[in-house]
Amino acid sequence: MNESQPNVAEFTVSELSAALKRTVEDNFGYVRVRGEISGYKGPHGSGHVYFALKDQTAKIDGVIWKGVFGRMRMKPEEGMEVIVTGKLTTYPNRSSYQIIVETLEPAGLGALMALLEERKRKLAAEGLFDEARKQLLPFLPEVIGVITSPTGAVIRDILHRLADRFPRHVIVWPVKVQGEGSAEQVAAAIRGFNALPEGGRIRRPDLLIVARGGGSLEDLWSFNEEIVVRAAAESMIPLISAVGHETDVTLIDFASDRRAPTPTAAAEMAVPVRADLIAELMSKARRALACWQRAQDHRRTELRAAARALPSAEELLAIPHQRLDACAKRLPRALRANAQIHHTQYSRIAGRLSPQLLRTQVERRRVRLDGCTHRLVTALKAYRDARLNAIVRQKDRVKVCGERSGRAVRNLIAIRATRAERAGQLLAAFSYRGVLSRGFALVRDGDGHPLRAAASVSSGMALDIEFADGRVGAVAGATAGTSAPSPAAPANPPPAKPRKPSGGSGGPGQGSLFG
Repeated sequence: MNESQPNVAEFTVSELSAALKRTVEDNFGYVRVRGEISGYKGPHGSGHVYFALKDQTAKIDGVIWKGVFGRMRMKPEEGMEVIVTGKLTTYPNRSSYQIIVETLEPAGLGALMALLEERKRKLAAEGLFDEARKQLLPFLPEVIGVITSPTGAVIRDILHRLADRFPRHVIVWPVKVQGEGSAEQVAAAIRGFNALPEGGRIRRPDLLIVARGGGSLEDLWSFNEEIVVRAAAESMIPLISAVGHETDVTLIDFASDRRAPTPTAAAEMAVPVRADLIAELMSKARRALACWQRAQDHRRTELRAAARALPSAEELLAIPHQRLDACAKRLPRALRANAQIHHTQYSRIAGRLSPQLLRTQVERRRVRLDGCTHRLVTALKAYRDARLNAIVRQKDRVKVCGERSGRAVRNLIAIRATRAERAGQLLAAFSYRGVLSRGFALVRDGDGHPLRAAASVSSGMALDIEFADGRVGAVAGATAGTSAPSPAAPANPPPAKPRKPSGGSGGPGQGSLFG
């Protein structure tokens, strides 16, 4: 603080920012500012819009709140020169001032035309205006969908013109054709007609007409909006645009399948003239009938000429009749000759069938049968004798093999018995029981494990002593040179009971195990 001015009031940063905010808002409540939009990147994630307005020497930040942006007919675009109306305020966090935009409009007709041309180039570059995308209009649509205002003269002109030319079923989708929200309604109507099912309760139109009367560029601006142009380009139903008068051109005219200069002209494009169709149909019917009659007369003339050139039926059948008569004359003689030939053959065969001849053949067959029977009996006897001899030989072989196998088994058993006896002698020689029979004993602990050293035995420990002729139980006691009994051992252990009676377990010469 400057010491020369000690009475100057102190402000906090927040107080100073609030004072500046009140000053700016009080002196600049609502202002209209003209400038070029810069830094526009579309709505923020919150729905608010942030950009800047600039001219040759200065720049000011601008904000459009989410609710205001949704109601705007004209949306901001980068580089667009506009006139905005709003309230001037400050943003304390960055120590900057900004304008809260409430309305936005192009800066004059030139700006609108420049924006229109820029949008036209952008959409054309995407291919939305290509001729290859355009569809053919149906010759006679059953249902026509009309997108227009239900209260204007346009719908009456269209209905009147359709009734004069060819009455059709018309479905009207009422929309706003001017002002805020009109573009969204028109786009929604186009997409709504396309979304109708083929066989639904409300039949899907075969043709769409988007119509509006004439007006200024600002009045027709809704049909220049990108959302309307894209909806028209995406329509799978052929679409006729009839916006304004003949001199009015909007972007939907380039995206539609056909442009009509007026709504009445759109109705004329949609359907043909019924009276003209009836007259043309009657004319073609008359021409078809006359052509058919001329063709019939020509065919009748050709048939008569061909009939004169053809021979008569009697001439065609004369030769076949002669052939038939000749065959009829030769048929009785042929039948008699055929019967005579068969009678001769029968007589010749009957001569070879006498009883003596048959008896001779039967006797010959019997002799052959007896010879075959004799040979068969002889063969069977020889086969039987051969099989019996073979069985006898096999029996002798089996007997010899049985005797040899018996001798081999006896020899093998004797060898195995000798080996078993030797193994038993070897086992007895190596068994500890041989040592026990010489006066020694095997000492085990309570779990049956053998004890090989005195150090493994503690006082009071239960022992199992095995002699050559049986086992006895014992309890280890203290001896000279060993430690005192464990406190856990009982003072007077009960005498051990032998597991089974033994005759010489305590005989002389045994002595103490630990003495």
